[in-house]
Amino acid sequence: MPGTGNLPVLFITTFAFTICFAVWMMFGVVGIPIQEELGLGSTEFGLLTATPVLTGALFRLPLGLWTDRFGGRIVMMILLIVCAVPVWFAATATAFWQFLLLGLALGILGGAFSVGTPYVARFFPPEKRGFAMGFFGAGTVGAALNMFVAPTLINSFGWEMVPRVYAVALLGTAVLFWIFSAPDPGRAGPSPSIRKQLSVLRDPRVWKYCQYYSIVFGGFTALSIWMPKYYTTEYGFAITQASLLAAAFALPGGAFRALGGWLSDRFGAHSVTWWVLWISWVCLFLLSYPQTELVVHTLDGSRSFTIALPVWLFTALLFVLGIAFACGMASTFKYIGDEFPEDMGAVSGIVGMAGGLGGFLLPIMFGVLLDWLAINSSIFMLMYGIVAVSLMLNYITEVRRAPVMGEEREQAAKVREGA
Repeated sequence: MPGTGNLPVLFITTFAFTICFAVWMMFGVVGIPIQEELGLGSTEFGLLTATPVLTGALFRLPLGLWTDRFGGRIVMMILLIVCAVPVWFAATATAFWQFLLLGLALGILGGAFSVGTPYVARFFPPEKRGFAMGFFGAGTVGAALNMFVAPTLINSFGWEMVPRVYAVALLGTAVLFWIFSAPDPGRAGPSPSIRKQLSVLRDPRVWKYCQYYSIVFGGFTALSIWMPKYYTTEYGFAITQASLLAAAFALPGGAFRALGGWLSDRFGAHSVTWWVLWISWVCLFLLSYPQTELVVHTLDGSRSFTIALPVWLFTALLFVLGIAFACGMASTFKYIGDEFPEDMGAVSGIVGMAGGLGGFLLPIMFGVLLDWLAINSSIFMLMYGIVAVSLMLNYITEVRRAPVMGEEREQAAKVREGA
């Protein structure tokens, strides 16, 4: 029954989202042998890995709206079946443009988040909604699952086997989801009009949460895609070892999202978001420093010093960053669950779209920076700057409560309505 909690629905929907996310991140690992096979540069590699993220971002809003209108069970089922087709045909692609087109098609799977979030939230009361959405969001652990499964398949059967196995997994998941899921409790009553659903986008708080999510989810997605390549080029690991080490970021980024939801329920969404930005800022500062050799002229002659992050420290910082991003993703949707309980499909769709667009643009920017500067850690320099700006905006709008996003007009309108 709605509002009492439904653990079977939560578990099967989280499982479905995990599979969707693993397939959505497929090119992060498969793209490495494809890059070698086609002779792609860093910018082209960034475009290849980011293309699925683009459609995943753009479809989050319509999928969220359709979830409000038709129910999450039906929309998720159709999504799993339809996207299995382009995933299967990705194994037959031979040209760069073909990979891009198929990536656009299979990328719709990234919109599964906007389907599952309002779907599972409606089965739980408000005081448990943060945990429920955080638990569901832990399906982003699919990024780590991809890093375990895809390299094994590549080494044993070649990269072409990965999309074939993933397509079958999507169809199998669709069957399981239909068996164990339940009708959406939000489907009682008439469906709201599209215009009414979109009217909530006039609320300035929605755009503030878009800004938060573009950092925590966009950064998580972009780094999950890029880290296997980073380990191969910076530390010289083979694709299997690189993917396993990259899972140190992707795995906590998914597994700790439920913790972020629990913390948001207990301490509030703002407190969690504030500390997430601070921890991310410190980690990215350390990760952004490139390997450097210094020659210092002393009274006794010249002395050389090397500044570089050993692989164990680099991986440990990534692990902490993954936990921080996971908690930030959960706290953002705690805001939404608390403040927009009746419009979660529309709001989660637009906020999720902003996060997906961040995940699309960042890998391309990573590739451009790498081709321009030829410094691997330049990707963390970019992320450091973005988080620094976001931290200042959070301080101004949340801590100081400065009316820079239309809050005064919003409050005045509420006063007039009350009068």
